[in-house]
Amino acid sequence: MEFIGQDLSGVRFTRCLLPGAVIRGSDVTGMEIDDPHLPEVSLWVNDVNVVPFVEGELNRRFPGRELKAATTPDGLRAAWAAVEETWAAALPTAIGLQDVSVDGEWSFSQTLRHLVMATNAWLHGTILGREKPFHWIGQPFAEYELEGGDMTIFREPASYEEVLAIRGDHQKMVRDYLDTVTEEVLAETRPHPWTPEHRVTILHCLHVILNEEWEHHRYAVRDLRKAEVDT
Repeated sequence: MEFIGQDLSGVRFTRCLLPGAVIRGSDVTGMEIDDPHLPEVSLWVNDVNVVPFVEGELNRRFPGRELKAATTPDGLRAAWAAVEETWAAALPTAIGLQDVSVDGEWSFSQTLRHLVMATNAWLHGTILGREKPFHWIGQPFAEYELEGGDMTIFREPASYEEVLAIRGDHQKMVRDYLDTVTEEVLAETRPHPWTPEHRVTILHCLHVILNEEWEHHRYAVRDLRKAEVDT
């Protein structure tokens, strides 16, 4: 498919597949791209792969983010401590804005609920092998229901305070697990939570949890800044 001489100003692509897309001789002023998997791929702008520059800038903006690729128990514990510290710093800025959605994105409260679900999927379900890993407060990702996920598990919380309490409990669960994890355990494999015919290492599962935390923190503080301007 080709678009030649077309005006696509303001077009929005959400959850689309655009690998290998080519833009030539076009005006991209103010163009915004957000790909949580960017570190795993390449993105070329004027014949330059900009991924290393983007990663370096994000690590500069979010101290501790660079630890998310840790491969040792001590490194993972330090990485999780950095995650907890950065979220603790964000919580006060969300007061009064926790239920505000910006541009149709999840609110701050919904983001915390999604991270509860991420912990459930990768720690409780995959690593620990619990048969029913999901807490009712979780916020499923967009494709969950479309892919046959059971939505009857989930319900809305009574208050933001309830979200904070359950989220705090789940953060402690990760911290407690990392306190005792060993090099040998990190190398063990488990069925992938969404494609169980594939197996992944426990280290991979922990990397997914860390990446979820940092990416959703980035989204959350971005939207809080926008919400503050709008209010």
